[in-house]
Amino acid sequence: METLLRAGLGIVLAGAALAKLASPRASIAAMASFGFEGGPLRPIAWAGLIAIELSLGVAVALGSDTAAYLAAGLMLLFAALTASALLRGKAGAPCACFGPRSKVSWLGVLRNFGLAAAFALVPRADSIALSTDAWLGVAAGVALLACAGLAIAVLALAREVGMLRLQLGTQGALEIAGEGPDVGSRAHALATRLAVPAANGSRRLGLAVFSSEGCHLCQTLSPAIENVANDPHVTVGVFDEAADAALWSELGVPGSPFAIATDDQGVVLAKGTFNNLAQLESVLATAARRHA
Repeated sequence: METLLRAGLGIVLAGAALAKLASPRASIAAMASFGFEGGPLRPIAWAGLIAIELSLGVAVALGSDTAAYLAAGLMLLFAALTASALLRGKAGAPCACFGPRSKVSWLGVLRNFGLAAAFALVPRADSIALSTDAWLGVAAGVALLACAGLAIAVLALAREVGMLRLQLGTQGALEIAGEGPDVGSRAHALATRLAVPAANGSRRLGLAVFSSEGCHLCQTLSPAIENVANDPHVTVGVFDEAADAALWSELGVPGSPFAIATDDQGVVLAKGTFNNLAQLESVLATAARRHA
């Protein structure tokens, strides 16, 4: 057991040092989180830390009890420095503890305390006798910690996916010159098919949505189109590629889903290919801005 523990902890220390060496610029800059703001002292401290971690990692793996206790003290020092940085408002700042993506956090403080306890127990690992029930308890604890870590990872991934979807959703519809009628032109064929009431002092817009039966995205966006149709200031018409082929051809619609926004006179104010509700609404927003 002691041999495995020494090897594992030695690999942790050596891995931390090698992670710093793999991205020297980022890890040197991260030293600023712990008070090394600049000057020659920062790279010297970085190089010294790598040398200490590598030497202690090798010594612990080779069986040195002194190195194990020194490594425990080093982990306690790291915990204190990280806690101090957190109290100074450095939460989330880079720490480069295990690579450039490592951040200053309370989880890092707990990790360092855990490693300090593990290094301190290394010299007495073989003298610790555990019963079967105790081993089962340790295994259950490790399994629970693994489940908690997995849950945190899943939540973090879900947050990243949500942020990515928000970023994609805020992009406007793709308005390309030459696709569909020109902005500012009067689409007479569309005006007769999409009857927009006179404005009478309030903003009235027409929205022609071009869809096709074989377009799976169009089917998915049907609820979004119905939601836009509930706006009392917007008249929505949906034109199918097969049933309204003549209109498609006359307007030069490039494909589906495609939207054209007009005023009550049939003047094209905005157009574009859209893939979600936000992009469809961007066509209306552009039309309202140009109409104003």
